[in-house]
Amino acid sequence: MHAGSGPTAVRRSSLREQIANALREEMMAGRLVAGHRFTVKEIADLYGVSATPAREALVDLTAQGLLRIEHHRGFAVPALTWEDFLDIIEARILLTDNVFRHLRRRASGIDGSRLPTVHRRAEAATRAARAGQLDVLVGCDRRFWQEVTGLLGNARIADYLDWLRVQSWMYAAPFLRGRSDLSRLCWDGHLDLVERIAERDGAGAQRTVVEYNRSLVELMARLSGRQLEAAARLPLLFDEPAAASAAAPVDGCGARSQAVPGQHDPCRVPGR
Repeated sequence: MHAGSGPTAVRRSSLREQIANALREEMMAGRLVAGHRFTVKEIADLYGVSATPAREALVDLTAQGLLRIEHHRGFAVPALTWEDFLDIIEARILLTDNVFRHLRRRASGIDGSRLPTVHRRAEAATRAARAGQLDVLVGCDRRFWQEVTGLLGNARIADYLDWLRVQSWMYAAPFLRGRSDLSRLCWDGHLDLVERIAERDGAGAQRTVVEYNRSLVELMARLSGRQLEAAARLPLLFDEPAAASAAAPVDGCGARSQAVPGQHDPCRVPGR
């Protein structure tokens, strides 16, 4: 198990949630790969906590389908198949398509006071994507989308989309990990999306997300050696031609090939 210079620091006020979040991001970054097994004691020792919060965190992740229990062997990271990935993307597409249609109908109702925070999250995710820093990107990208979906004011939708995004990263990260061309492959359209939302351009925001999901599916098909024809059941991606976008030309899953140096704690949002 990768822990960098040490296990992710946890706050004593919320050990259960902090451990679960740390393990979740380990899986999202592809550091805890499918089939990896561990026990409650190993997790408790790794994070320097008692068995109770470690067990609670593992049980929570199991209830979310992000881990599985193996009798007498502890917990294991599940293997997600290409079909699982397509199911995840399909659910994401159907929900986000309706989210942006909804935003188009109630654009004037978006809480503008939240947009500066969304913009800062977008900047952090963009820096990580353009620098090809997968370990940083998975966390920054997740926090960005949490802020975007938070604009709806519907916690259930936001939580479900977050759960789907965690799983899509769990599938994608092992294919991306260790590559030298991540700054070209990783999507960096976060700021473009925020600009469209800020301009109340619901149709443009919707197109941006469709293009992002389509390029992600195409990239994963290529890297995993799968047939793209299997994704034909995703009509919102492939049956409708994408409208022209104001974004710069993209490659892979949407990144420009401009590298930007990483920063210390790049996901930090000032003032929060």
